[in-house]
Amino acid sequence: MPSLFDSIALGAIAAPNRILMAPLTRARATDDHVPVPIMADYYVQRAGAGLIISEGTGISREGLGWPNAPGLWTEAQVEAWKPVTEAVHQAGGRIFAQLWHMGRLSRPDVIGMQPLSSSATTAPPRPGHVGPNPYVEARPATLDDIARVLDDYSAATRNALRAGFDGVQLHAANGYLIDQFLRSNSNHRNDDYGGSPENRGRLLREAVQRLIDEAGADRTAVRFSPNGNSQGVEDSDPEAVFVPAAKFLSDAGIAFLELREQTPDGTFGKSEQPRISPAIRKVFQRPLVLNQDYDLARAQAELDSGNADAIAFGRPFIANADLVTRLRTGAPLNTPDAATFYSPGAKGYTDYPLLDESRAA
Repeated sequence: MPSLFDSIALGAIAAPNRILMAPLTRARATDDHVPVPIMADYYVQRAGAGLIISEGTGISREGLGWPNAPGLWTEAQVEAWKPVTEAVHQAGGRIFAQLWHMGRLSRPDVIGMQPLSSSATTAPPRPGHVGPNPYVEARPATLDDIARVLDDYSAATRNALRAGFDGVQLHAANGYLIDQFLRSNSNHRNDDYGGSPENRGRLLREAVQRLIDEAGADRTAVRFSPNGNSQGVEDSDPEAVFVPAAKFLSDAGIAFLELREQTPDGTFGKSEQPRISPAIRKVFQRPLVLNQDYDLARAQAELDSGNADAIAFGRPFIANADLVTRLRTGAPLNTPDAATFYSPGAKGYTDYPLLDESRAA
């Protein structure tokens, strides 16, 4: 069986190892969602990953309700991404843009309008939030809204390629717009985009096709969080939703599918719902990437079992830019500082010590 340190073809990408950097919101862009130079430093430090998946990057003003997250809908944003991707490539790395529409999780104080979703529902506040719920009831998407959002996905994909990204990943996880359409407790529609699992998957299929039309299937990826509750979004029968969706993606020939799966003892969301990856593995014939709470031993065990082809690491990459080297050598890992996950500046972003620096100290 392959090792985490063996190469793998992820569609058009020749990845030198199977340790991917998961998408990680870091909120270092400007108020207008334009990338800043320190972001190049951050991603270059982590260029040893088999593939970097960028932080969630907004496809439109309407869809990006997180302060200081980057976007891909203006020319200024595209131009500011170019030195980031160029620096990653010069460092020998590879990077996909994760395309993000937050749906009902777009805060009106950030986007300046009522958010859009599958139905008129309201997201719950984030765990630990104090004060009034920052989210408001979403406006149910009309067919015209859906057509416009699909156009936004097409434009953002073109912009990502112009900005120098090697491909794109559709963010269809974590309770955001595509996930709000997919799962039963947030989609109450009675048209072609609601009701049956097949109908609830229609927007996913149409969005994926838009990405493929622009970037090619071998430079298109998708992310799911199929089991449990993600920011108030869940499904009573996730296998009925996500297994057919995975079969569609396999037949479409996408580069890879990433799954963030919760477990009963998870540190970033817990769920008693069983993991869906074994069922997805049976129908998805392309590279399958698993994510959440993996260490070296558990990650290698997933490869050994055949349940995964690669593993995406999130928080370990925040504190350990040289994570691949640390895992390869058995070196200890730095502990991420959650207080600086979304704060401005270099602290907790580009100032974690590298392994050579730690050894010297």
